[in-house]
Amino acid sequence: MKTFIPKVDSHNRKWFLVDLKGAVLGRAAVEVANILRGKDKPIFTPHLDAGDNVIAINASQIVVTGQKASYKKYYRYTGYPGGLRATSYEKMIRNESPRVFMHAVKGMLPKNRLGRQMIKKLKVYAGDNHPHQAQKPEMKNLFPSK
Repeated sequence: MKTFIPKVDSHNRKWFLVDLKGAVLGRAAVEVANILRGKDKPIFTPHLDAGDNVIAINASQIVVTGQKASYKKYYRYTGYPGGLRATSYEKMIRNESPRVFMHAVKGMLPKNRLGRQMIKKLKVYAGDNHPHQAQKPEMKNLFPSK
């Protein structure tokens, strides 16, 4: 028997539009990460980038459960001694809401060259306007029961 290795053509990738209004941060990030990796396709292979492009809109209206809005922190390091900076979720969602969702999705992708290649296919916008109308994205409902 021979092992089937799918041929992945980057020109045949689909574009999906995801509306994050009222979505829970972690649950939405899982769904988007699966689309970026290609886990929703029958030709999924862990070492290939078979995923599609995703446009996420309304990132400023994403929610977190419980009391995470008050105690969740985002850390970054400046590179200098004592340069660890912490920013609260409330401040991040107010000022840089696309980065909050991007950070959540990036944490669910592989931590290697393949993951860095996959995250480039994600476009996140705070409002409902985006410059990707020419790609004719399909609307993807993350939670069909809603």
